[in-house]
Amino acid sequence: MYNGIGLQTPRGSGTNGNIQTNKFFIRSKTGKVAENSRGFEGDQGMAGVTKKANRDILEHDRKRQIELKLVVLEENLSDQGFTEAEIGERRWPRLGGLWKLLPRLRK
Repeated sequence: MYNGIGLQTPRGSGTNGNIQTNKFFIRSKTGKVAENSRGFEGDQGMAGVTKKANRDILEHDRKRQIELKLVVLEENLSDQGFTEAEIGERRWPRLGGLWKLLPRLRK
């Protein structure tokens, strides 16, 4: 046995007792930043680093919220018995109002 790992004795095991390391084992990293690198304090880790949000993703999410509200409106109007033409007429004015209500991204 070496360092508490392996067989007590290789007798009767059918092996010579040789221990090999696992080459595919990935050791976890501590995630700490070295002192005085990137302006962090001694014990402050990567939690202090923040990324800016991607504008395209935020704009896409905004458009999805608008479309979701319009789909809910269309479902409610179709449940009330309105035709497709009437739903379309009521949808377009609501679309303009929703664009104004939801927050716009600053450029």
